[in-house]
Amino acid sequence: MGCYSRFYAVLVLTIFLGVSLASPIEDQKRDRITELPGQPKNVGFAQYSGYVTVNEQSGRALFYWLTEAPVSRGPESRPLVLWLNGGPGCSSIAYGASEEIGPFRIRPGGKTLYLNPYAWNNLANLLFLDSPAGVGFSYSNKTTDLYTFGDQKTAEDAYTFLVNWFERFPQYKYRDFYIAGESYAGHYVPQLAQIVYEKNKGIKNPVINIKGFMVGNGVTDDYHDYVGTFEYWWTHGLVSDSTYRMLKVACDFGSSQHPSVQCMQALKVAVVEQGNIDPYSIYTQPCNSTGSLRRGLKGRYPWMSRAYDPCTERYSDLYFNRPEVQKALHANVTGIPYTWQTCSDIVGNYWTDSPLSMLPIYEELINASLRIWVFSGDTDSVVPVTATRYSIDALKLPTIINWYPWYDNGKVGGWSQVYKGLTLVTVRGAGHEVPLHRPRQAFILFRSFLENKSMPSQS
Repeated sequence: MGCYSRFYAVLVLTIFLGVSLASPIEDQKRDRITELPGQPKNVGFAQYSGYVTVNEQSGRALFYWLTEAPVSRGPESRPLVLWLNGGPGCSSIAYGASEEIGPFRIRPGGKTLYLNPYAWNNLANLLFLDSPAGVGFSYSNKTTDLYTFGDQKTAEDAYTFLVNWFERFPQYKYRDFYIAGESYAGHYVPQLAQIVYEKNKGIKNPVINIKGFMVGNGVTDDYHDYVGTFEYWWTHGLVSDSTYRMLKVACDFGSSQHPSVQCMQALKVAVVEQGNIDPYSIYTQPCNSTGSLRRGLKGRYPWMSRAYDPCTERYSDLYFNRPEVQKALHANVTGIPYTWQTCSDIVGNYWTDSPLSMLPIYEELINASLRIWVFSGDTDSVVPVTATRYSIDALKLPTIINWYPWYDNGKVGGWSQVYKGLTLVTVRGAGHEVPLHRPRQAFILFRSFLENKSMPSQS
Protein backbone atom coordinates (compact mmCIF):
# COMPACT_ATOMS: atom_id res chain seq x y z
CA MET A 1 0.00 0.00 0.00
CA GLY A 2 2.83 2.39 0.88
CA CYS A 3 4.62 1.77 -2.42
CA TYR A 4 1.39 2.27 -4.34
CA SER A 5 0.72 5.50 -2.47
CA ARG A 6 4.16 6.86 -3.25
CA PHE A 7 3.79 5.89 -6.90
CA TYR A 8 0.33 7.46 -7.03
CA ALA A 9 1.65 10.64 -5.40
CA VAL A 10 4.47 10.88 -7.93
CA LEU A 11 2.03 10.28 -10.76
CA VAL A 12 -0.34 13.00 -9.54
CA LEU A 13 2.56 15.41 -9.02
CA THR A 14 3.86 14.61 -12.48
CA ILE A 15 0.50 15.31 -14.08
CA PHE A 16 0.05 18.48 -12.02
CA LEU A 17 3.45 19.85 -13.00
CA GLY A 18 3.14 18.82 -16.61
CA VAL A 19 6.30 16.68 -16.37
CA SER A 20 6.46 13.83 -18.85
CA LEU A 21 7.24 10.28 -17.71
CA ALA A 22 8.21 9.41 -21.26
CA SER A 23 11.82 9.19 -22.39
CA PRO A 24 13.35 12.14 -24.27
CA ILE A 25 13.26 10.18 -27.54
CA GLU A 26 9.58 9.34 -27.00
CA ASP A 27 8.93 13.03 -26.32
CA GLN A 28 10.70 13.87 -29.57
CA LYS A 29 8.58 11.39 -31.50
CA ARG A 30 5.44 12.78 -29.87
CA ASP A 31 6.45 16.30 -31.02
CA ARG A 32 6.80 15.25 -34.66
CA ILE A 33 4.40 17.21 -36.87
CA THR A 34 2.61 14.94 -39.30
CA GLU A 35 1.23 17.72 -41.46
CA LEU A 36 0.00 21.26 -40.86
CA PRO A 37 -3.44 22.23 -42.14
CA GLY A 38 -3.14 23.76 -45.59
CA GLN A 39 0.55 23.04 -46.04
CA PRO A 40 1.91 22.01 -49.46
CA LYS A 41 2.35 18.29 -50.03
CA ASN A 42 5.70 16.48 -49.83
CA VAL A 43 7.70 19.36 -48.38
CA GLY A 44 10.77 17.16 -47.93
CA PHE A 45 11.76 18.18 -44.40
CA ALA A 46 10.84 17.15 -40.87
CA GLN A 47 9.05 19.40 -38.38
CA TYR A 48 8.64 19.18 -34.62
CA SER A 49 6.82 21.39 -32.14
CA GLY A 50 5.67 21.32 -28.57
CA TYR A 51 6.48 22.42 -25.04
CA VAL A 52 9.57 22.33 -22.88
CA THR A 53 9.11 23.01 -19.16
CA VAL A 54 11.54 25.63 -17.84
CA ASN A 55 10.18 26.02 -14.30
CA GLU A 56 8.23 23.19 -12.70
CA GLN A 57 7.29 25.16 -9.59
CA SER A 58 5.51 27.89 -11.57
CA GLY A 59 4.47 25.62 -14.41
CA ARG A 60 6.29 27.71 -17.00
CA ALA A 61 6.62 26.05 -20.40
CA LEU A 62 8.02 27.49 -23.61
CA PHE A 63 6.68 26.58 -27.04
CA TYR A 64 9.08 25.76 -29.88
CA TRP A 65 8.85 24.87 -33.56
CA LEU A 66 11.75 23.10 -35.24
CA THR A 67 11.92 23.05 -39.04
CA GLU A 68 14.81 20.90 -40.15
CA ALA A 69 16.74 21.30 -43.37
CA PRO A 70 15.35 19.29 -46.30
CA VAL A 71 16.44 15.65 -46.38
CA SER A 72 18.03 16.34 -49.77
CA ARG A 73 20.34 18.88 -48.14
CA GLY A 74 21.53 16.65 -45.31
CA PRO A 75 20.02 18.05 -42.11
CA GLU A 76 22.31 15.87 -39.99
CA SER A 77 25.33 17.87 -41.19
CA ARG A 78 23.71 21.31 -40.97
CA PRO A 79 24.05 23.66 -37.99
CA LEU A 80 21.21 24.50 -35.60
CA VAL A 81 20.03 28.12 -35.50
CA LEU A 82 17.75 29.48 -32.77
CA TRP A 83 15.62 32.44 -33.93
CA LEU A 84 14.16 34.94 -31.47
CA ASN A 85 11.79 37.83 -32.12
CA GLY A 86 11.66 40.74 -29.74
CA GLY A 87 9.02 43.14 -28.55
CA PRO A 88 9.42 42.49 -25.72
CA GLY A 89 6.39 40.24 -25.88
CA CYS A 90 6.23 39.18 -29.54
CA SER A 91 6.02 35.68 -30.97
CA SER A 92 8.83 34.15 -33.01
CA ILE A 93 6.22 31.82 -34.49
CA ALA A 94 4.16 34.78 -35.72
CA TYR A 95 7.04 36.75 -37.19
CA GLY A 96 10.28 34.86 -37.77
CA ALA A 97 8.65 31.57 -38.70
CA SER A 98 5.58 32.81 -40.56
CA GLU A 99 6.60 35.93 -42.47
CA GLU A 100 10.39 36.07 -42.44
CA ILE A 101 12.76 33.09 -42.52
CA GLY A 102 10.51 30.05 -41.99
CA PRO A 103 9.66 27.54 -44.74
CA PHE A 104 5.99 28.54 -44.96
CA ARG A 105 4.10 31.74 -45.60
CA ILE A 106 0.40 32.13 -44.78
CA ARG A 107 -2.06 33.11 -47.49
CA PRO A 108 -4.41 36.07 -46.82
CA GLY A 109 -7.39 33.91 -45.90
CA GLY A 110 -5.43 32.27 -43.09
CA LYS A 111 -6.29 28.77 -44.31
CA THR A 112 -3.45 27.63 -46.55
CA LEU A 113 0.34 27.85 -46.62
CA TYR A 114 2.83 28.20 -49.44
CA LEU A 115 6.57 27.60 -49.55
CA ASN A 116 9.05 30.41 -49.00
CA PRO A 117 11.75 29.93 -51.68
CA TYR A 118 14.27 31.82 -49.54
CA ALA A 119 13.60 29.96 -46.30
CA TRP A 120 16.66 29.75 -44.11
CA ASN A 121 16.06 26.06 -43.40
CA ASN A 122 17.55 25.44 -46.84
CA LEU A 123 20.86 26.20 -45.12
CA ALA A 124 20.33 25.22 -41.47
CA ASN A 125 17.97 23.55 -39.03
CA LEU A 126 15.77 26.32 -37.59
CA LEU A 127 14.46 26.42 -34.04
CA PHE A 128 11.82 29.08 -33.31
CA LEU A 129 11.03 29.90 -29.68
CA ASP A 130 8.13 31.86 -28.17
CA SER A 131 9.81 33.62 -25.26
CA PRO A 132 9.20 34.43 -22.46
CA ALA A 133 6.18 32.56 -21.06
CA GLY A 134 2.96 34.40 -21.90
CA VAL A 135 4.15 35.08 -25.44
CA GLY A 136 2.48 33.21 -28.29
CA PHE A 137 1.71 29.66 -27.18
CA SER A 138 4.17 29.72 -24.25
CA TYR A 139 2.49 29.84 -20.87
CA SER A 140 2.84 29.90 -17.11
CA ASN A 141 0.42 28.45 -14.56
CA LYS A 142 1.39 31.34 -12.29
CA THR A 143 -0.36 34.43 -13.67
CA THR A 144 1.89 36.86 -11.79
CA ASP A 145 4.81 35.61 -13.92
CA LEU A 146 3.44 37.55 -16.87
CA TYR A 147 3.81 40.82 -14.94
CA THR A 148 7.35 40.19 -13.74
CA PHE A 149 9.35 39.27 -16.82
CA GLY A 150 12.44 41.19 -17.80
CA ASP A 151 15.71 40.59 -19.58
CA GLN A 152 17.36 38.47 -16.90
CA LYS A 153 14.48 36.07 -16.28
CA THR A 154 13.89 35.73 -20.02
CA ALA A 155 17.53 34.82 -20.67
CA GLU A 156 17.62 32.34 -17.79
CA ASP A 157 14.43 30.61 -18.95
CA ALA A 158 15.70 30.49 -22.53
CA TYR A 159 18.91 28.84 -21.34
CA THR A 160 16.93 26.29 -19.30
CA PHE A 161 14.83 25.65 -22.40
CA LEU A 162 17.98 24.93 -24.44
CA VAL A 163 19.41 22.55 -21.84
CA ASN A 164 16.16 20.59 -21.69
CA TRP A 165 15.55 20.75 -25.44
CA PHE A 166 18.96 19.24 -26.23
CA GLU A 167 18.08 16.34 -23.94
CA ARG A 168 14.94 15.76 -26.00
CA PHE A 169 16.90 16.11 -29.25
CA PRO A 170 20.28 14.47 -28.47
CA GLN A 171 21.16 14.31 -32.18
CA TYR A 172 21.80 18.07 -31.98
CA LYS A 173 24.21 17.86 -29.07
CA TYR A 174 27.70 19.15 -29.95
CA ARG A 175 26.36 20.47 -33.29
CA ASP A 176 27.45 23.96 -34.40
CA PHE A 177 24.88 26.28 -32.83
CA TYR A 178 24.01 29.91 -33.59
CA ILE A 179 21.48 32.39 -32.22
CA ALA A 180 19.78 35.00 -34.42
CA GLY A 181 17.04 37.57 -33.96
CA GLU A 182 15.88 41.11 -34.48
CA SER A 183 14.52 44.24 -32.82
CA TYR A 184 14.33 43.80 -29.02
CA ALA A 185 16.06 40.47 -29.56
CA GLY A 186 19.04 42.81 -29.83
CA HIS A 187 18.92 42.22 -26.05
CA TYR A 188 17.78 38.58 -26.04
CA VAL A 189 20.39 37.26 -28.46
CA PRO A 190 23.64 38.54 -26.91
CA GLN A 191 22.32 37.93 -23.37
CA LEU A 192 21.53 34.29 -24.12
CA ALA A 193 24.80 33.88 -26.02
CA GLN A 194 26.64 35.22 -22.98
CA ILE A 195 24.97 32.72 -20.62
CA VAL A 196 25.76 29.80 -22.94
CA TYR A 197 29.37 30.97 -23.34
CA GLU A 198 29.89 31.38 -19.59
CA LYS A 199 28.25 28.04 -18.75
CA ASN A 200 30.52 26.38 -21.33
CA LYS A 201 33.72 27.68 -19.76
CA GLY A 202 36.05 24.82 -18.88
CA ILE A 203 34.06 22.29 -20.91
CA LYS A 204 36.15 20.81 -23.71
CA ASN A 205 33.25 19.55 -25.82
CA PRO A 206 30.10 21.49 -24.80
CA VAL A 207 26.63 20.13 -25.56
CA ILE A 208 25.43 23.60 -26.61
CA ASN A 209 28.27 24.27 -29.02
CA ILE A 210 27.72 27.98 -29.63
CA LYS A 211 29.75 29.42 -32.48
CA GLY A 212 28.24 32.89 -32.86
CA PHE A 213 25.20 35.08 -33.24
CA MET A 214 23.61 37.64 -35.53
CA VAL A 215 21.26 40.53 -34.76
CA GLY A 216 19.12 42.56 -37.16
CA ASN A 217 17.86 46.12 -36.54
CA GLY A 218 18.50 45.42 -32.89
CA VAL A 219 18.04 47.54 -29.79
CA THR A 220 21.66 47.75 -28.63
CA ASP A 221 22.60 50.82 -26.60
CA ASP A 222 20.10 53.40 -25.36
CA TYR A 223 22.30 56.45 -25.80
CA HIS A 224 23.27 55.63 -29.37
CA ASP A 225 19.80 54.33 -30.24
CA TYR A 226 18.26 57.68 -29.28
CA VAL A 227 20.91 59.75 -31.06
CA GLY A 228 20.82 57.60 -34.19
CA THR A 229 17.03 57.38 -34.36
CA PHE A 230 16.41 61.10 -34.10
CA GLU A 231 19.16 61.76 -36.66
CA TYR A 232 17.55 59.25 -39.04
CA TRP A 233 14.16 60.95 -38.70
CA TRP A 234 15.66 64.33 -39.50
CA THR A 235 17.96 63.26 -42.36
CA HIS A 236 15.09 61.33 -44.00
CA GLY A 237 12.74 64.30 -43.82
CA LEU A 238 10.36 62.76 -41.29
CA VAL A 239 10.51 65.62 -38.76
CA SER A 240 11.11 69.37 -38.81
CA ASP A 241 14.34 71.11 -37.88
CA SER A 242 12.73 72.55 -34.74
CA THR A 243 11.44 69.16 -33.57
CA TYR A 244 14.83 67.58 -34.17
CA ARG A 245 16.45 70.28 -32.04
CA MET A 246 13.77 69.80 -29.37
CA LEU A 247 14.33 66.02 -29.29
CA LYS A 248 18.08 66.49 -28.88
CA VAL A 249 17.57 68.85 -25.96
CA ALA A 250 14.61 67.21 -24.20
CA CYS A 251 15.50 63.53 -24.44
CA ASP A 252 18.23 62.32 -22.12
CA PHE A 253 19.65 59.76 -24.54
CA GLY A 254 19.53 56.73 -22.32
CA SER A 255 20.72 58.10 -18.99
CA SER A 256 17.52 56.89 -17.33
CA GLN A 257 14.99 54.10 -17.75
CA HIS A 258 12.13 56.42 -18.74
CA PRO A 259 11.94 59.55 -20.93
CA SER A 260 11.13 62.87 -19.31
CA VAL A 261 7.79 64.64 -19.74
CA GLN A 262 9.47 67.12 -22.09
CA CYS A 263 10.90 64.27 -24.15
CA MET A 264 7.49 62.60 -24.40
CA GLN A 265 5.97 65.87 -25.60
CA ALA A 266 8.65 66.21 -28.25
CA LEU A 267 8.04 62.62 -29.36
CA LYS A 268 4.30 63.30 -29.71
CA VAL A 269 5.10 66.23 -31.99
CA ALA A 270 7.41 63.98 -34.01
CA VAL A 271 4.67 61.36 -34.44
CA VAL A 272 2.27 64.01 -35.78
CA GLU A 273 4.90 65.34 -38.19
CA GLN A 274 5.70 61.85 -39.51
CA GLY A 275 2.06 61.30 -40.41
CA ASN A 276 0.42 58.04 -41.46
CA ILE A 277 3.47 56.09 -42.60
CA ASP A 278 4.69 52.65 -41.66
CA PRO A 279 7.61 53.55 -39.38
CA TYR A 280 9.04 50.05 -39.81
CA SER A 281 9.32 50.52 -43.57
CA ILE A 282 9.07 54.18 -44.42
CA TYR A 283 8.74 53.84 -48.20
CA THR A 284 6.00 51.18 -48.32
CA GLN A 285 2.28 51.61 -47.83
CA PRO A 286 0.91 51.10 -44.33
CA CYS A 287 -1.95 48.71 -43.66
CA ASN A 288 -4.64 51.30 -42.95
CA SER A 289 -7.90 49.49 -42.48
CA THR A 290 -7.51 49.19 -38.71
CA GLY A 291 -6.27 52.74 -38.24
CA SER A 292 -2.95 53.71 -36.73
CA LEU A 293 -0.17 51.16 -36.61
CA ARG A 294 1.37 52.65 -33.50
CA ARG A 295 0.62 50.76 -30.34
CA GLY A 296 3.31 52.57 -28.37
CA LEU A 297 5.60 50.60 -26.06
CA LYS A 298 5.71 52.09 -22.57
CA GLY A 299 9.30 52.55 -21.52
CA ARG A 300 12.43 53.99 -22.99
CA TYR A 301 11.42 53.69 -26.66
CA PRO A 302 8.05 55.47 -26.81
CA TRP A 303 8.14 55.64 -30.62
CA MET A 304 8.62 51.89 -30.88
CA SER A 305 5.63 49.60 -31.09
CA ARG A 306 6.55 46.02 -30.53
CA ALA A 307 6.39 44.47 -33.95
CA TYR A 308 6.28 45.25 -37.63
CA ASP A 309 2.60 45.48 -38.49
CA PRO A 310 1.78 45.26 -42.17
CA CYS A 311 -1.33 43.33 -43.16
CA THR A 312 0.64 40.06 -43.14
CA GLU A 313 0.40 40.00 -39.35
CA ARG A 314 -3.34 39.37 -39.64
CA TYR A 315 -2.82 36.14 -41.52
CA SER A 316 -0.99 34.72 -38.50
CA ASP A 317 -3.90 35.73 -36.25
CA LEU A 318 -6.30 33.81 -38.45
CA TYR A 319 -4.14 30.73 -38.93
CA PHE A 320 -2.81 30.09 -35.43
CA ASN A 321 -6.17 30.55 -33.74
CA ARG A 322 -7.65 27.68 -35.73
CA PRO A 323 -8.18 24.65 -33.40
CA GLU A 324 -6.98 22.18 -36.06
CA VAL A 325 -3.75 24.15 -36.47
CA GLN A 326 -3.14 24.19 -32.73
CA LYS A 327 -3.78 20.45 -32.59
CA ALA A 328 -1.32 19.76 -35.41
CA LEU A 329 1.31 21.90 -33.66
CA HIS A 330 0.71 20.22 -30.28
CA ALA A 331 0.01 23.75 -29.04
CA ASN A 332 -2.37 25.18 -26.44
CA VAL A 333 -2.53 21.83 -24.65
CA THR A 334 -3.54 23.54 -21.39
CA GLY A 335 -6.29 25.63 -22.97
CA ILE A 336 -4.79 29.07 -22.30
CA PRO A 337 -7.67 31.39 -21.35
CA TYR A 338 -7.07 33.91 -24.14
CA THR A 339 -6.85 33.90 -27.91
CA TRP A 340 -3.43 33.46 -29.46
CA GLN A 341 -1.89 36.84 -30.30
CA THR A 342 1.17 37.92 -32.22
CA CYS A 343 2.28 40.01 -29.24
CA SER A 344 1.42 40.09 -25.55
CA ASP A 345 0.60 43.56 -24.25
CA ILE A 346 0.85 42.35 -20.64
CA VAL A 347 4.36 40.97 -21.04
CA GLY A 348 5.54 44.01 -23.00
CA ASN A 349 3.97 46.72 -20.86
CA TYR A 350 5.06 45.26 -17.52
CA TRP A 351 8.66 44.56 -18.50
CA THR A 352 10.75 44.85 -15.35
CA ASP A 353 14.46 45.06 -16.22
CA SER A 354 16.33 46.15 -19.31
CA PRO A 355 20.01 47.16 -19.20
CA LEU A 356 20.87 50.43 -20.91
CA SER A 357 23.54 48.85 -23.11
CA MET A 358 24.52 45.54 -24.67
CA LEU A 359 27.97 46.83 -25.59
CA PRO A 360 29.75 45.26 -22.58
CA ILE A 361 28.39 41.85 -23.66
CA TYR A 362 29.57 42.49 -27.21
CA GLU A 363 33.03 43.29 -25.89
CA GLU A 364 33.12 40.09 -23.83
CA LEU A 365 31.95 37.86 -26.67
CA ILE A 366 34.17 39.52 -29.27
CA ASN A 367 37.10 38.73 -26.97
CA ALA A 368 35.77 35.15 -26.78
CA SER A 369 36.09 34.94 -30.60
CA LEU A 370 32.42 34.22 -31.26
CA ARG A 371 31.29 35.01 -34.80
CA ILE A 372 29.19 38.19 -34.52
CA TRP A 373 27.30 39.80 -37.36
CA VAL A 374 25.00 42.81 -37.11
CA PHE A 375 22.67 43.64 -39.99
CA SER A 376 20.28 46.50 -40.68
CA GLY A 377 17.52 47.22 -43.14
CA ASP A 378 18.02 50.85 -44.10
CA THR A 379 14.36 51.92 -44.43
CA ASP A 380 13.47 51.20 -40.78
CA SER A 381 12.88 54.34 -38.70
CA VAL A 382 12.23 52.44 -35.45
CA VAL A 383 15.70 50.95 -34.85
CA PRO A 384 17.45 52.52 -37.82
CA VAL A 385 20.79 51.91 -39.43
CA THR A 386 22.19 55.15 -37.94
CA ALA A 387 21.50 53.88 -34.41
CA THR A 388 23.27 50.60 -35.19
CA ARG A 389 26.27 52.38 -36.71
CA TYR A 390 26.67 54.68 -33.70
CA SER A 391 26.55 51.67 -31.36
CA ILE A 392 29.15 49.73 -33.31
CA ASP A 393 31.36 52.80 -33.58
CA ALA A 394 31.30 53.05 -29.77
CA LEU A 395 33.06 49.66 -29.58
CA LYS A 396 36.09 51.29 -31.26
CA LEU A 397 37.01 48.13 -33.17
CA PRO A 398 39.84 48.15 -35.73
CA THR A 399 38.59 47.99 -39.33
CA ILE A 400 39.65 44.95 -41.37
CA ILE A 401 37.70 45.72 -44.58
CA ASN A 402 36.43 49.26 -45.08
CA TRP A 403 32.88 50.20 -46.12
CA TYR A 404 32.00 48.68 -49.50
CA PRO A 405 28.89 47.87 -51.58
CA TRP A 406 27.88 44.23 -51.79
CA TYR A 407 26.08 42.84 -54.81
CA ASP A 408 23.29 40.49 -55.82
CA ASN A 409 22.91 39.75 -59.53
CA GLY A 410 24.83 42.87 -60.47
CA LYS A 411 22.78 45.17 -58.24
CA VAL A 412 23.84 46.73 -54.97
CA GLY A 413 22.21 44.72 -52.18
CA GLY A 414 23.56 46.96 -49.45
CA TRP A 415 26.84 47.86 -47.82
CA SER A 416 29.20 46.18 -45.39
CA GLN A 417 32.17 46.84 -43.16
CA VAL A 418 34.27 44.16 -41.49
CA TYR A 419 35.76 44.97 -38.11
CA LYS A 420 38.05 42.89 -35.96
CA GLY A 421 35.54 40.60 -34.28
CA LEU A 422 32.33 41.93 -35.88
CA THR A 423 30.79 42.29 -39.34
CA LEU A 424 28.20 44.96 -40.18
CA VAL A 425 25.89 44.48 -43.16
CA THR A 426 23.17 46.85 -44.37
CA VAL A 427 20.37 45.68 -46.68
CA ARG A 428 19.21 48.28 -49.17
CA GLY A 429 15.48 48.96 -49.21
CA ALA A 430 14.68 46.60 -46.32
CA GLY A 431 12.61 47.65 -43.35
CA HIS A 432 12.64 46.46 -39.75
CA GLU A 433 12.07 42.83 -40.76
CA VAL A 434 14.82 42.39 -43.33
CA PRO A 435 13.83 38.88 -44.52
CA LEU A 436 10.22 40.01 -45.08
CA HIS A 437 11.11 42.93 -47.36
CA ARG A 438 14.26 41.55 -48.99
CA PRO A 439 14.04 37.75 -48.72
CA ARG A 440 16.64 36.95 -51.37
CA GLN A 441 19.19 39.43 -50.02
CA ALA A 442 18.55 38.16 -46.45
CA PHE A 443 19.22 34.62 -47.68
CA ILE A 444 22.56 35.71 -49.16
CA LEU A 445 23.37 37.44 -45.87
CA PHE A 446 22.58 34.30 -43.86
CA ARG A 447 24.61 32.08 -46.19
CA SER A 448 27.60 34.41 -45.91
CA PHE A 449 27.29 34.41 -42.12
CA LEU A 450 27.24 30.61 -41.90
CA GLU A 451 30.19 30.31 -44.29
CA ASN A 452 32.01 33.09 -42.42
CA LYS A 453 32.67 34.85 -45.71
CA SER A 454 32.34 38.57 -46.33
CA MET A 455 29.42 39.72 -48.48
CA PRO A 456 29.90 39.32 -52.26
CA SER A 457 31.69 42.44 -53.49
CA GLN A 458 31.68 41.87 -57.26
CA SER A 459 28.93 43.43 -59.39
